[in-house]
Amino acid sequence: MNQLKLWKGRPNPLGAKVTPLGVNFAVFSENATGIDLCLFEDTASSMETVRLPMFEKTNNVWHCLVPGLKAGQLYGFRVHGPYEPAQGHRFNPDKLLLDPYAKAISGLVNWGPEMFGYTQDGSENADLKRDERDNAWCMPKSIVVDDAFDWGDDQLLDVAQPESIYYEVHVKGFSKLCPSIPEDLRGTYAALGHPFAIDYFKKLGVTAVELLPIHHFVNDEFLENKGLTNYWGYNSIGYFAPHSAYAHDGTSGDQVREFKEMVKALHAAGIEVILDVVYNHTGEGNHFGPMLSFRGIDNAAYYRLVQNDRRYYMDYTGTGNTLNMQHPHVLQLLMDSLRYWVTEMHVDGFRFDLAATLAREFHDVSRLSAFFDCIHQDPVISTVKLIAEPWDVGEGGYQVGNFPVLWQEWNGKYRDCLRAYWKGDMGLLGELAYRLTGSADLFEAGGRRPYASVNILTAHDGFTLYDTVAYNDKHNEANGENNQDGHNDNRSWNCGAEGPTDDEAINALRRQQLRNFLATMLLSQGVPMIVGGDEFGRTQMGNNNAYCQDNEISWFNWEHAEWQKQLIEFTARLIHERKNHPLFRRPKYFQGRRVPRAGIKDLLWFDTDGSEMNSEDWNSANRCVGMLLSGDALDIRNPEGEPVRDDTFVFLFNAYHEPVKFALPGKEHVNWEVFLNTHEESGFPAAPAAYSAGDELAVDGRTLCILRLVKGSQDDARNVAWKRSQKQDPVAPPVPPRPSRHEPIDPATIGPRFRAKHITPPAISDLAQGAKEPDHPPLK
Repeated sequence: MNQLKLWKGRPNPLGAKVTPLGVNFAVFSENATGIDLCLFEDTASSMETVRLPMFEKTNNVWHCLVPGLKAGQLYGFRVHGPYEPAQGHRFNPDKLLLDPYAKAISGLVNWGPEMFGYTQDGSENADLKRDERDNAWCMPKSIVVDDAFDWGDDQLLDVAQPESIYYEVHVKGFSKLCPSIPEDLRGTYAALGHPFAIDYFKKLGVTAVELLPIHHFVNDEFLENKGLTNYWGYNSIGYFAPHSAYAHDGTSGDQVREFKEMVKALHAAGIEVILDVVYNHTGEGNHFGPMLSFRGIDNAAYYRLVQNDRRYYMDYTGTGNTLNMQHPHVLQLLMDSLRYWVTEMHVDGFRFDLAATLAREFHDVSRLSAFFDCIHQDPVISTVKLIAEPWDVGEGGYQVGNFPVLWQEWNGKYRDCLRAYWKGDMGLLGELAYRLTGSADLFEAGGRRPYASVNILTAHDGFTLYDTVAYNDKHNEANGENNQDGHNDNRSWNCGAEGPTDDEAINALRRQQLRNFLATMLLSQGVPMIVGGDEFGRTQMGNNNAYCQDNEISWFNWEHAEWQKQLIEFTARLIHERKNHPLFRRPKYFQGRRVPRAGIKDLLWFDTDGSEMNSEDWNSANRCVGMLLSGDALDIRNPEGEPVRDDTFVFLFNAYHEPVKFALPGKEHVNWEVFLNTHEESGFPAAPAAYSAGDELAVDGRTLCILRLVKGSQDDARNVAWKRSQKQDPVAPPVPPRPSRHEPIDPATIGPRFRAKHITPPAISDLAQGAKEPDHPPLK
């Protein structure tokens, strides 16, 4: 290898590209004075076998071609230039650096003082002095990868957004303890492509797995010193490389093949793959962080620096640094990475971590930022699923509802409202109505549809769904930060005891609350996202920030009690019903008025006495409301242009702790049957009870009860209404009789008895702010 020659090569593509002649290397740096290509024989090498100065620079890209090299070659860069932190420059050729475009990275960092570009003397100005120790022995290496792979007829699935059901899952945590997967596969990409995993996803009914970060990431030194790891992976250092620790062999580049095989297997089962991507910051931290790649290649170009003191980093992420989306090359890096994962790795979409950071042009978040322009004009990326976590930790960073068209958003307001409502907070009916129907108050004005709202109740960050009903307070002691980390505003309620309990009344209530949450989310308008394990009541023992818990706290426990198996069946049934009824996944917002041609209203809200909600009701402290969704007024068409029809449903919400009677809507000949009742352990009654319009139905405390219009009764009732209209004076237009409060109305309205003109809730800003604390009497 010492006899290798260096050819001129090409400035594109960036990274290492295998050619018939050898391997072409290209790396961007506009401020470097020189770059050395370093080649290694194995990962344990303490020093490179060959160091080759790259003598060509074109448009700020340093490039060369090494003839005879092949896939599997280990390499890195050493970059020369000024070490002037006050000017934003931190070049240090004593430090081996990863290629920002590396498609595979061998192993993880072995932490030591050599991994830092400055001398660690503990002083406030330590980073101003360059460290001269070599770090090659403890630094992972970039790997040359051949893109060849037999995809067969695999292609992106392009599941329609209204049809989507996302399942957020951690690659390792899903399978690490799974006895149905071979032990040597557990915790790997291969495990997610295993027949057991695919069969589980299909039986559950989800359409996509949303993987927590799989870009190669850094395990923080301070965590390793405490015996912990960066389990979630929000610390990226390689935007083209699958994380090596999730593969059988993460040292040779085989992780790329294994990831592709996983995607191919999931696609064959009709399941999309969505990546959680972290383009807002890197694993190099603040000015006291390590030197791994971007900082040493061109710190001033890659990072947002404080304008008046470029020694320091702008931090909109809470991690120490922010990538510089104002620089065209950083935008190119992001777009090249996204396109690579779609075109070469066949992923179906992306969830963008702290996406508000990416849209900060100067300081404010901008809908017209270059980031959005790049995404929207790109012929590849604009066609896949784009999901934003629509906030960051900077000023003005909470941007729910403010992303442009093409984007879906994690709806944090949905989570906060539904959690508060089901634990018994008052004054939420108006907002609840918006959240159940697709959050038009957030998304409609921007030209988006209900499926712009990704309805979340939980996420990796926070309590699991079970812990939301089992803990009032976080219990993060295992993180080693004196329980100071993690959210304090969890909007949770432990149902009467903190954590595990033998009290069957409390456990029964917890199971009921789980059914309330799952049924509400999976039958709301918008796109539901289930956090892996919530379908069987996974617990993290009250830890709401398990980012560093690579152990049983975070891993799935596949030994399920009977109630957990029943909850999985309940969740799968809910997903089946969502898929079976277009009414639960409308691609358009409700109108709340008579739909043209149908002549009936698509949505009605009513009080417990059957009368339509008025402004006084919306502003009350009540915790009960009825919602009628008409299946004959969908106002949507199938691909062949034919009108779509569905059943008509009534939702009866009771978040009060005692039973409440609801008067059922309709006129004579209108009959209802119970479709779902969360008070029952099965959720779906085996022998549904039947009721007639005008009957009073007692809905148990803290219960969602859904009724379906009995087929045939609706048509009979319509005929009665039509015949009645013919008996009126043909000269004057027919005037429907004004019903009394105790007389069932003409079912041609398909709705409750009228009392006021208000059909949809008032604007959120006009709602009275009710009490925030739940009224929870002692359990009986």
